[in-house]
Amino acid sequence: MLEWIRFVAGTVFLAIGILIFFVQLAGVFRYKYVLNRMHAAAMGDTLGISFSMAGLMIFSGFNFTTLKMALVILFLWCASPVSAHLVARLETTTCGNLSDFCEVQEDKETDKEGEKA
Repeated sequence: MLEWIRFVAGTVFLAIGILIFFVQLAGVFRYKYVLNRMHAAAMGDTLGISFSMAGLMIFSGFNFTTLKMALVILFLWCASPVSAHLVARLETTTCGNLSDFCEVQEDKETDKEGEKA
């Protein structure tokens, strides 16, 4: 009976992870602007991989492989938002027509040369 519960729980987690990946894919192709696409990709990666790895952890049982998968999830939770933030900062720094896509608020403490006052 316990094996069936593990099988069903693992299958549900894997199915949710795959569903999140398909929603992410639709978001990446639907949006036109790079920041919107990047947001969909970063959130989908973090959630989809987390659910998929949790399903695999349930299938695997409690062993050393489960610990390694948990560490991979922890690493992705830390690395994916940081990398998405750096790509977003690069896009906002290099995009000349950013105000065409979103509202841009200027920093009031910055003088004309771009240095803090």
